[in-house]
Amino acid sequence: MPTEAAPSQGHSIANMSGAHTFAAALKRHGVEVIFGQSIPSALFLVAPEFGIRQIGYRTENAGAAMADAFARVSHKVPVVTGQNGPAATLLVPGLAEAYKASIPVVAIVQDVHRQQTDKNAFQELDHLDLFKGVAKWIRRVSEADRIDDYVDMAFTAAASGRPGPAVLIAPVDLFTDTPKIGSGKRIASLGTYPLDRTMADPAAIAEAAAALAAARAPLVIAGGGVHSSDATAELTALQELGFPVATTAMGKGTVAETHPLSVGPVGYFMGLRGRARHLRPLVEEADVVLLVGNRTNQNGTDSWQLYPKNARYIHLDVDSQEVGRNYEAMRLVGDAKLTLRALTHALQSQDLSLRQEGRAALERKIAAARETWQADIARTLDLDAAPVRPERLMLDLDQVLTPESIVVADASYASIWVANYLTARKAGARFITPRGIAGLGWGLPFALGAKTARPDAPVICLAGDGGFAHVWSELETSRRMNLPIVLIVLNNQILGYQKHAEKVLFDGYSDVCDFQAVDHAMIAKACGCHGVRVERPDQFLPALKEALAADRTTVIDVVTDQKAYPPITMFEANERLDY
Repeated sequence: MPTEAAPSQGHSIANMSGAHTFAAALKRHGVEVIFGQSIPSALFLVAPEFGIRQIGYRTENAGAAMADAFARVSHKVPVVTGQNGPAATLLVPGLAEAYKASIPVVAIVQDVHRQQTDKNAFQELDHLDLFKGVAKWIRRVSEADRIDDYVDMAFTAAASGRPGPAVLIAPVDLFTDTPKIGSGKRIASLGTYPLDRTMADPAAIAEAAAALAAARAPLVIAGGGVHSSDATAELTALQELGFPVATTAMGKGTVAETHPLSVGPVGYFMGLRGRARHLRPLVEEADVVLLVGNRTNQNGTDSWQLYPKNARYIHLDVDSQEVGRNYEAMRLVGDAKLTLRALTHALQSQDLSLRQEGRAALERKIAAARETWQADIARTLDLDAAPVRPERLMLDLDQVLTPESIVVADASYASIWVANYLTARKAGARFITPRGIAGLGWGLPFALGAKTARPDAPVICLAGDGGFAHVWSELETSRRMNLPIVLIVLNNQILGYQKHAEKVLFDGYSDVCDFQAVDHAMIAKACGCHGVRVERPDQFLPALKEALAADRTTVIDVVTDQKAYPPITMFEANERLDY
């Protein structure tokens, strides 16, 4: 039961209520903020008594995305809340992203009064069925005496094994009920992840070490699971033994991209002007491939055509069902941090002469490929053109990033621009992209969640005008909750990916791909934020520097070339895009 509540702050809820029990349990698990609107009201009214702050979103889908990004940056299990019925349905998209990206979130959903269940009460819905496809654990707590039990179960489910969302449904009257006095004060704190780390079989680790040491052309491809495991130092230690490391988009930042053995991001964006374009043979010709926290999904493997057909695969993942899903592999099932540490230790007992002998030539190959990539940009683009080329914006943005900067991208083209044109200058640098299911509109709320987790870090968000239109309302949230970020809108007046893909596939495009002109800087000003309109490339960097120096949210609305597209391989040299 709660014993550390401060005096009540202007409400009539009796002390020792279910709401107090909820708040005390959340505080015990390290919760300092809850992403929620007004429901459950009783919980939010008592939460300040436990030092818990409410981050009030405008829409539930944005609130779930805020919680997701908060978890990715802080390694704490976040809490998001919603009302029953339509509000609960709006939590689904954000939880779906977290579910596919393996990010822990605890969602507390208020339900109808227990005595009104199955009577068609206002906004009554079967929430147990609603969340089945987007959560790893869903329960309904029906007794005030069991609140602690179910909160503990929810945090354990979210943070353990393969992390993911846990949904706890609580009837409205439970929050004002009075639990019976329990048998003792609980002390378990389960609010950080990974919870209960496990290591792969030592015999399998030894076998993997021998295969990597004997390989002619080994390659490591790291995914977002390395970030989730906080295993960037361990991956860097493995790299230092002479192993080249590539990443997926979600894995960007797991190693420093300035390291001479860093390949960069690989996947479906290795076309013209792709960062790792000239290192594609390094992937295709690898004979032993170590996959770490990597789902081997469609985009990350260029529709399963990029990874070598005849290589030997070693797959390290905390989820045994992901191991070998698309590439038969030697199985290393366990936490990336512990298992990479053990693998590096095992490799140090192996003969690594092949790695040492080939390292200098490999580093030269990677360095030459980087130089060729930069030459490709200079040779094929007019970086001073207007409307502005996104590549120019990215090169300017890259100049001002520090190792502590957090860059967030919306889905679609924004994520690809970030993956290819910004540089991770240290292992552990964070580039937050919604690659779980890649839904539009996550950019701004991701940025607000990241800023909540790291208020002292500069947070920069890149979003297209299509994605930003989903969540304009959260600019007011940024101002009201004092979460200053810099938001760069690529304003090309089209749904870029949709229009270009339709052109490639059908040599035509649907009407919805084209937008009317919108001044996003004016929208920012209407919300009480700062807004800047950029129409020439030389205007961007000064505006960006000013925005980063200001303690307020700034929207930089950049008019960009609608014919510009990232280095997506299916678009390569396609004449239909020359329209």
